[in-house]
Amino acid sequence: MSRLLTISLPIADRQRSYAFYQDTLGLEPFGEPAEDGVPEPLQFRLDQRTSLMLVPTGGFGWVLGSRDVAPPGVSEVLLSLNVASAEAVSAVVTRMHDAGGEVLAEPAQQDWGFTAVATDPDGHAWQIIAEVG
Repeated sequence: MSRLLTISLPIADRQRSYAFYQDTLGLEPFGEPAEDGVPEPLQFRLDQRTSLMLVPTGGFGWVLGSRDVAPPGVSEVLLSLNVASAEAVSAVVTRMHDAGGEVLAEPAQQDWGFTAVATDPDGHAWQIIAEVG
């Protein structure tokens, strides 16, 4: 049986998030555009069976029902993106910062790889990794 996985994150601004994930992280959106020109729902393909869905905070709260949406700056999950090299880690983190994200951990060599952590404009933390060898 082939299972599909969708990772959903709350966002404040569809246009800003659309531009950030497409232009900054190089992810490919899919779906039919809504009146604002952004696919609805706003989704990006991560691989053949995994997608990232970005949901406006109000809609995200509706899905959660009685549970509160985590406030900005609270991370319940760390997302990771593997890239080809240490130089690519630094380049992605620089683009993330320039696009409104915050660098939480500067690029650095670890025993297991070269890594950094930065956020998207909504404060979701991404670890960018170039694995050793």
